[in-house]
Amino acid sequence: MLILRSRTTNPAFNLATEEFLLKNKSEDCFYLYINNPSIIVGRNQNALAEINVHYVKENNIDVIRRQSGGGAVFHDPGNLNFTFIMTELEDKSVDFRKYTQPILDVLKSLGVDAKFEGRNDMTIKGKKFSGNAKYFYKDKILQHGTLLFSSTLPNLSQALKLNPLKYRDKAVKSISSRVTNISEHLSYEVTLQELEERIINHVRNMYNDSEIYELTDSDIDAINKLVEEKYGTWDWNFGHSPQYNFQKGIKTNGGHIEINLEVIKGEIKNAKIFGDFFNIREVSELENLLIGTTHEQEHIKKLLETVGIENYLSNVTVDEFVEGLF
Repeated sequence: MLILRSRTTNPAFNLATEEFLLKNKSEDCFYLYINNPSIIVGRNQNALAEINVHYVKENNIDVIRRQSGGGAVFHDPGNLNFTFIMTELEDKSVDFRKYTQPILDVLKSLGVDAKFEGRNDMTIKGKKFSGNAKYFYKDKILQHGTLLFSSTLPNLSQALKLNPLKYRDKAVKSISSRVTNISEHLSYEVTLQELEERIINHVRNMYNDSEIYELTDSDIDAINKLVEEKYGTWDWNFGHSPQYNFQKGIKTNGGHIEINLEVIKGEIKNAKIFGDFFNIREVSELENLLIGTTHEQEHIKKLLETVGIENYLSNVTVDEFVEGLF
């Protein structure tokens, strides 16, 4: 296993590094990085719907789209991000426990009662300090997560929008009231750098073949090319967020889904699916399947029952998805 620590806080470079390691290194990898203030949106999300545009522009916050699904997260210098890139020939599940357990082990060694809860979160006393996401590529799994250590939570709350479809409480709680920093639960002072060191040592003990790896000049050139052509572009980060003439949002067991359709004379001409769901196959395949079909409930339901919708929208049923089309 190659263990890497980022030497930059540039979020576009760090996200590009994840993709580079996934697609170009045969070894398993463990990658740690810290970003400048930024919002990292899920692959399937409508970026403009997830951010407070005025606040983001005013405070020069980067918005970067990642490879994996799931919801938008806020990064700043008080947030440590970890990434496992592992060869998994059989495992194509969206169970996040395997690669969150090392983090929980380290926190428990520090006396912090951290737990894995819900779909993809790690919590302390019921408050979230980590969200996690997965991406599948050939025989590899990339699983990454955030670790709020000493983040500025009011900034997090102001930068992200709360989607009322995802939180149906009579009084919608602020984002900052539902999250917590790890540092608030330590019985003695530990720096973020010390936590990072503890995590690295624990992972090295878990994997006997592990070694510290520094990116080479050719690695860096390839990553910068990815930044230039993808992660630093408007097309990748915002171009997946157009407007359509039919829009509906639904909450499912697999997450929030927003469906946008252009329907002309009863036929679906364009389709776009956003949300914080997870997926094994590209959601664009599902979008293309809808294009050219009539916008009629039973017709679409019969079509979707033959394609294995759970591969595109994990833990979402055909009935739930069809509900969002009408």
